[in-house]
Amino acid sequence: MKLPAIYFSHGQESGPWGTKIQKMAEAVRALGCRVESIDYQGIADPAERVNKLVAACRDLKEPLILVGSSMGGHVATAAARELHPVGVFVLAPAYYMPGYELLTPPAPSCPFMIVHGWHDDVVPVENSIRYARESRATLHVVDGDHRLTANIDEIITLLLRFVQQTVE
Repeated sequence: MKLPAIYFSHGQESGPWGTKIQKMAEAVRALGCRVESIDYQGIADPAERVNKLVAACRDLKEPLILVGSSMGGHVATAAARELHPVGVFVLAPAYYMPGYELLTPPAPSCPFMIVHGWHDDVVPVENSIRYARESRATLHVVDGDHRLTANIDEIITLLLRFVQQTVE
């Protein structure tokens, strides 16, 4: 299989090239993957973010892996329905959030991994446990908070393994 393009979706309060995305991007570039990070700054509506991601990926020639954090995890998961990626990898995804429960997207029909921190005070870890159970996603719960910056090495290891498994 051809190496995938990896498209990152950042969270509500961050930007397209925050520290976490930079480090993950550097790691997957070393595998030979092409990397993009969509800029959603100034776009609060999750549906608009999904539309922007779908438009950016619509004409890709290579396989696609979507990676998202928090609101970006929600966006990546929602866009998967239309984009048919070979994998979705999300961090502390904003599923089942109060007032937005009905917007929680259906699980993608591809390999799907969720990483969440036990000490997340923004998106309860229980939300990812519930989603993983209902969708049969692979779930890794780590000793971290919402930002997961202290867990970046562990996340990179999981991401690299995930990418390598999609191309085998």
